Amino acid sequence: MRYKHYNPARMLVIVLPCLAGIFFVAARPTPSQTRKFQETLKTSALESHEGLTISARPWLQAPLYKEKFPKKSPFAAGVLAVQVSFRNDSDQSLKVGLSRIRLTFRVDEENNQELQSLTAGQVANAILRPGKKDPTARRIPLPIPVGSDKSKDFTELETQAQNAAIPTSVVAAHSTVQGLLYFDLQGQFDLLNTAHLYVPDVAIMGKEEGLTYFEIDLSH
Repeated sequence: MRYKHYNPARMLVIVLPCLAGIFFVAARPTPSQTRKFQETLKTSALESHEGLTISARPWLQAPLYKEKFPKKSPFAAGVLAVQVSFRNDSDQSLKVGLSRIRLTFRVDEENNQELQSLTAGQVANAILRPGKKDPTARRIPLPIPVGSDKSKDFTELETQAQNAAIPTSVVAAHSTVQGLLYFDLQGQFDLLNTAHLYVPDVAIMGKEEGLTYFEIDLSH
């Protein structure tokens, strides 16, 4: 499917390691939370406005998956994990529409595509039943169906994927929420050369107004 381009007045920042410690001097989370967030930002793209900073780090090396998936990896099955952090420096709690987040990219000059993130069950299914990909074809990966077979391996992988995923859609004031989103690229990781993480739905808890959408450039 196609998606529309937007043109808001926003600033996209690619954080260099030497700046990671400077950016959050005024933040209030605990020291351990701050260290973890800074470590994430060292190789992440981010966007920040209206008191919220969203960072995204695609996992493009197999060893990154080893801790969360010690036996079988989504990466080996062509599924990309993106480590996403939501840092709320405002005085109000925020709710993120996780189901509306998309990975968008350009297949060719006239073909823009978007992918919805996978559920934990779809991740497990992709690992156990990897699809065959024609390396000469340039096509959008199709959604992964989840079968009714709930084997021990399936349940174990589903639990691992769920435990590593973003744990909640609510980001309390002056706190950070972090976890993985999964996208089935069927091994076509070069699609990240034009990719953005599109986050259209962030709302202030208890109020009608929402924040301006976020579109984080992952192509760097």
